[in-house]
Amino acid sequence: MTFPAGTDAILRITPMTSKLEQLRAMTTVVADTGDIEAVARLKPVDCTTNPSIVLKALGTEAFADAFKEAIAWGKAKGGQNEAVVGAIADRLAISVGAALAALVPGRVSTEVDADLSFDTKASIAKAHQIIAGYKERGIERDRILIKLASTWEGIRAAEVLQSEGIDCNLTLLFSKAQAIACAEAKVFLISPFVGRILDWYKKSTGQDYTAETDPGVVSVRSIYNYYKANGIQTIVMGASFRNAAEIEALAGCDRLTISPQLLDELNAAEGDLPRVLSPEKATAEPLVSLDEKAFRWAMNEDAMATEKLAEGIRGFAKDLGTLRSQIAKALAA
Repeated sequence: MTFPAGTDAILRITPMTSKLEQLRAMTTVVADTGDIEAVARLKPVDCTTNPSIVLKALGTEAFADAFKEAIAWGKAKGGQNEAVVGAIADRLAISVGAALAALVPGRVSTEVDADLSFDTKASIAKAHQIIAGYKERGIERDRILIKLASTWEGIRAAEVLQSEGIDCNLTLLFSKAQAIACAEAKVFLISPFVGRILDWYKKSTGQDYTAETDPGVVSVRSIYNYYKANGIQTIVMGASFRNAAEIEALAGCDRLTISPQLLDELNAAEGDLPRVLSPEKATAEPLVSLDEKAFRWAMNEDAMATEKLAEGIRGFAKDLGTLRSQIAKALAA
């Protein structure tokens, strides 16, 4: 390349912006992990956890001391009874959450025990215990989201907690009926799942799907449109992704919670990432109200949502049970 004589030429090479950076410009990026190293490296705004993530995190060297501390704390409480084991499990979940809260500027979601998914009163009590546990560590409720399964009972618990100023994240959400009930309860945030819906349809139909026909993507887009068309303030945070294409197909969603593996993939990917979702693009939809009877009937008629909700609760309960067993064994040692 030549330039006119007597001029100084400066070449400016603009680096290509990664798809992750482009996504950050339109969507709040949340890390779906308890991996401290990954969170420090990827710098998400928020973090989400669940019993499976907590169990995995506690198996790493980063939380070895936290586990020992919690066991010593439990022994000092005097015993191996069920209440002490449960309290230690809560303490460990909060230890993971507190470590994540130190790394992100936003919120950390901590989940109420999966085996309380059909008990409104007990879910509320557990949420209060979680908030108190964080406060003991100097972390206020405005940094925490209480995570509850999107059962009728979980949604009712969230309604009470929201009225008390405790923000909630309703998870294991697979249907529009669940999203509508959450909106009526004035829930702070919902986590509609994508990948698990795709899993069900692939198994059920034997078909393959593109990002545009992916039933999980279609579900989240439908919920997003309903919320924006009706001025609903509840945040939509897509979750449970199987591939980067699903994430790209939801670019512009309020928030997306993404695994470190897919965050790394998006960070390495270049090329244009167009915005797909925005409030301005919402098309009119009638506002719907669901009482308990209508909610349960809608769930009954949706085989996928019913099966995946039950499967998700069982899975989280299993991992919570594994953690409790490890705690009981350590207490007995």
